[in-house]
Amino acid sequence: MSGENGDFSFVEVAPGAFQVTVTAPGFAAQSFSGTLHPEEKFDVPQMVLPLATEITEVHVGLSPIELAQEQIQDQEKQRVLGVIPNFYVSYVPSAAPLTPKQKFELAWKSTVDPVTIGVTAAIAGVQQAQNDFSGYGQGAQGYAKRFGASYADLLTSTYIGSAILPSLLKQDPRYFYKGTGSKRSRILYAIANSVICKGDNGHWQVNYSGLAGGLASGGISYLYYPAEDRNGGRLVFENALIGLGETAAVNLLQEFVIKKLTPNIPGRNPATP
Repeated sequence: MSGENGDFSFVEVAPGAFQVTVTAPGFAAQSFSGTLHPEEKFDVPQMVLPLATEITEVHVGLSPIELAQEQIQDQEKQRVLGVIPNFYVSYVPSAAPLTPKQKFELAWKSTVDPVTIGVTAAIAGVQQAQNDFSGYGQGAQGYAKRFGASYADLLTSTYIGSAILPSLLKQDPRYFYKGTGSKRSRILYAIANSVICKGDNGHWQVNYSGLAGGLASGGISYLYYPAEDRNGGRLVFENALIGLGETAAVNLLQEFVIKKLTPNIPGRNPATP
């Protein structure tokens, strides 16, 4: 306890170096050091405690969902040669995972894009010229059937393999651009990404969504392709294997070619969260 004037007195203190520290809640601590000699009475200077300084840090940022939405908006600007959609590629290695709603929105915007529909129409035209799926016949009716089948393939493979199953299995349907390392490592990475993918937890895993989606899409195509072109269950597996090969080929193009032909990507116009 202090005296009436607030003084403290310590007796029988051993000679030598000492340090006095004064603390009180809400105030900054103060210390004084000195040396006490034998038989010496030492007066410590008055110590005044200033109010403690409080530091408050406020971190402002986007939530994971908001960050993912911003990154999707960047992806939707990615067009090869400024025209062809390139929405399912992320140039951000640690991109935020997509919510189920965002996966469906990306599938929707990809399948209704005018350029996507135009490419599908061109594929149907080539099939007609080569008389592929001859059971559809020729003329306007044959072309309409080929276009409908090609567009149905696109819809089922995109929605099942890139929206429905990824939402259920918590997998990311995007290709994550590597861009570094040796050419061999990038080739292997691109090919491997036809059968593996990132989970929403950021870990690599078997791409069950893409593999099962390809089979499911092939199974559905069995319903609308000409009977003579179905060949039992072979059509299902043929379409699934073709889709797998196409994915590997597109991944290789993504890794080595397409980025150079895509003007609007986050690496060139980065969005700051």
